[in-house]
Amino acid sequence: MGRVEKSIEIRAPREKVWEMLAFDRFPEWMDSMKSVAYTSEVRTSEDKYRVGASAHVIAEEEFDLEIMENIENEKISSRWRGTGRVRNTIVTYTLKPTEAGTEMTYAVDYEMPWGVLGKFLDKLFAQREAEKIVEKESKKLKSILEQ
Repeated sequence: MGRVEKSIEIRAPREKVWEMLAFDRFPEWMDSMKSVAYTSEVRTSEDKYRVGASAHVIAEEEFDLEIMENIENEKISSRWRGTGRVRNTIVTYTLKPTEAGTEMTYAVDYEMPWGVLGKFLDKLFAQREAEKIVEKESKKLKSILEQ
């Protein structure tokens, strides 16, 4: 399993960062996501973050999301499942208060298909590409929240 992790300080309170971690807010700061629609029932804003909440994403490929862990304003983890590049990925956001605002750690644990070949391709290409994506998305989220 591959792993990419990036921490960034955002001059905004944890509650503001947390709001942007709802699935339906992803297209605002994740350029590849065209649309996100909840597939679980959402009656209140808290429902968007509860364990088991799920959504379907249309991006470069289609895949599904489901929240696996939630500690409000501190940590949220979700499983991303699809049939293309996004097969079995765990994305975790951890928020810690700082004097200036919030330190957000964005971690992606992913599986490469194709066994040994997948591990080789991961080292050559996939990990670097994932690092670029996490870096770009973190910076865009920071820019939005610091306006």
